[in-house]
Amino acid sequence: MKLIVTLERDETGMIVAQCPAIPGCVSQGSTEEEALANIREAIEACVEARAANGMPVTVATREIEVAV
Repeated sequence: MKLIVTLERDETGMIVAQCPAIPGCVSQGSTEEEALANIREAIEACVEARAANGMPVTVATREIEVAV
């Protein structure tokens, strides 16, 4: 399964990783590599928990360009 992950540096310098297709699936790391490794673990745990509770594994997402 391929999922989009976003990376964003927070105010403390940590890199926050989120998977928009799985609500609440967030992790972090001090480097991009660490954040990606951690979000992979979080995705696996979220998918297992959602499946065990009869919830859809992912929700529909889409990208839209917005001019500002």
